[in-house]
Amino acid sequence: MKEFTSNVAPEYDGIKIPDYLKRCIGLSVSLVKKVKYGGVFINGDPVHMRALVHTGDIVRIELPENESEGIRPIEMPIDIVYEDEYIIAVNKPRNMPTHPSKGNSLPTLAEGIMAYFAPEKFVFRAINRLDRDTSGIVIIAKDAFTADRLSRELKSGGYLKKYIALIEGAPSPSEAIIDAPIEREAEGSMKRVVRADGKRAVTEYRVIRTVCGNSLCEITLHTGRTHQIRVHMAHIGHPLVNDFLYGERIPGETYRLHAREIEFTHPFSGDRIRLISKADFEE
Repeated sequence: MKEFTSNVAPEYDGIKIPDYLKRCIGLSVSLVKKVKYGGVFINGDPVHMRALVHTGDIVRIELPENESEGIRPIEMPIDIVYEDEYIIAVNKPRNMPTHPSKGNSLPTLAEGIMAYFAPEKFVFRAINRLDRDTSGIVIIAKDAFTADRLSRELKSGGYLKKYIALIEGAPSPSEAIIDAPIEREAEGSMKRVVRADGKRAVTEYRVIRTVCGNSLCEITLHTGRTHQIRVHMAHIGHPLVNDFLYGERIPGETYRLHAREIEFTHPFSGDRIRLISKADFEE
């Protein structure tokens, strides 16, 4: 059970608990519903959702926590980039799925995190999800409230996200912004394409140096579409090296794409948190 407390300021005097939780504490509608089953307290006393708050009251909420179902704990090395009471950020290796899925037999990051927190009950809530073959920083919220706040900031564009990628050839110009809409190629298909009826997608790239005729690039995402980097780089004629879906397929090889830097606002301190994880192929 996770607890949060808040002192009622004068501007919120006389409003109902659900409105206070949404307007002041920042709970989403779904979390307000969950709180009913955890608990709401004013000055230490349990109250119903029709109660009013008044200036100076201390409101405490308890969020019920379960355990992620169907995710077995698997002991594995966890490369922790950052951790506090609310968040853990880890460096996910390449060739590791973020979540278990049907037909996948590989150990997943979720299973490693479950083992890391065992025997404590834990719900795996990855805020930014990386494909199996994409390495780098994954942010995981330790409770539903933190997850809600971090997810809303991500959707609103409040994150700075930079990647390192190895792409085919040398693009010209060496720095540019790609603003091209992305859509699923066909219903049920995993592959995405640039298409006029797609959702807007904006990718900024900068060539750092050439590597054996290819280019090591720093890529900044201004939107977060599925496969965005891979689709956009292929669109300009420079797919990721060894990209089996958007470039040339080389048996036994996979592409090099790493979530190197993430910057976001901490949901409680308000500080900007900047995390960096160097890619193993940068050298």
